[in-house]
Amino acid sequence: MFDFARVKAIIFDLDDTLVKTSLDFELIKKQIECPKEADILSFIDSLECDQLRREAHKIVLEHEMQDAHTSIWMPGAQEFVNNALARELPLAIVTRNCREATRVKIDNNQIPISIVLTREDAPAKPDPTALHMVNQHWQLQTHEVAYIGDYKYDIEAAQNASMQAWLFEPNNEGICFAKNLRLML
Repeated sequence: MFDFARVKAIIFDLDDTLVKTSLDFELIKKQIECPKEADILSFIDSLECDQLRREAHKIVLEHEMQDAHTSIWMPGAQEFVNNALARELPLAIVTRNCREATRVKIDNNQIPISIVLTREDAPAKPDPTALHMVNQHWQLQTHEVAYIGDYKYDIEAAQNASMQAWLFEPNNEGICFAKNLRLML
């Protein structure tokens, strides 16, 4: 369970942390001819042909927007955010999503978090730049901030930023969090 006393602020991942995602990454990779083991965003950035890069971004955007319109809160996430707000903790979202899809997800689910950074605002996770940008606004010690996510990039980004890395793990009874994870690869 999350220990609110150990943090002064929380940054959240968006997909499969605050809202459910139905993105089919295998299909996206197939459509843009991305190798199975490669990261989609890194693969697109590595394309030398501008036209291929634009087409790949368009395919990803189509998938993201379709997903955005069907997103709903993850079980327990809304209550967790409300608990954090009741404790008057500063909250933010850092996501690898595009700005447009992120806005739809936040608006449709009425997520009460105003500080939001997407891949258009800073390099994508696991790069810690976006986390540092948020914390620069808050002016806190990095160890006082928790980054909560569901995937290895989230844990890596938190560790790269010297923040607390909390893994979001849904279970049958709602949600649970495990603190300061070491990535096991």
